[in-house]
Amino acid sequence: MGAEEFLSIDPMELKFPFELKKQIAASFQLLNKTDNYVAFKVKTTNPKQYSVRPNNGVVLPHSTCNVIVTMQAQREAPPDMQSKDRFLVQSVVAWPGATPKDIKPEMFIKDRGNHVEDCKLRVVFVSPPKPPSPVPEESEEGSSPRASESENGNFSASELAAGSREHVERQDKSAEASSFFLKLTEEKNRITQQNDKLRQELEFLRRQTAKSSGGVPLLYVVLIGVFGILVGYLMTNS
Repeated sequence: MGAEEFLSIDPMELKFPFELKKQIAASFQLLNKTDNYVAFKVKTTNPKQYSVRPNNGVVLPHSTCNVIVTMQAQREAPPDMQSKDRFLVQSVVAWPGATPKDIKPEMFIKDRGNHVEDCKLRVVFVSPPKPPSPVPEESEEGSSPRASESENGNFSASELAAGSREHVERQDKSAEASSFFLKLTEEKNRITQQNDKLRQELEFLRRQTAKSSGGVPLLYVVLIGVFGILVGYLMTNS
């Protein structure tokens, strides 16, 4: 990404480990290296196929925002495991103190003289990691690991069933881990937005009180203390 761009995006490809009948998640990070508040919006060519969280927001100066894209469960694999789906990330400079509630669709209309930057991301399907094949233990007589195979080289039905059960268990654990990761990321973004909002409100109060009095008012000191306690509570329970 160029140095003059509002947001840096990493990675530039959304890689989904494709599996049938399973929701799959991928993520990318928005990095704001500027001194400005930057508003963003995420679009896709196939909105029924994907869920994007958050699909818009504000990245504070020198801050980051993680975006999670969840693909709905597929009943069949695409031809040649290729996807024509694309994502578009639009960004525009916002005013200081802007929040996600302040974002309006007209901010991203170029015909109105807005300087809007576009960045396209493509979707890539990759094969999921293959589980390791179960290796039968050696018998007490010191037989080889493949002694349980029949003469024609096939495993017994009980061994195939055991391998299938292990594969299903690994898939379930992978789905649980993916869901847990999504929840953690959403909670992190929520806490970050709350902290930023509190910081903006405190900064606004500090400026207002500074205009009316040359000293540091007791109310500002109390608010700083409450802010510190609240941040500590949020981080402990995140």
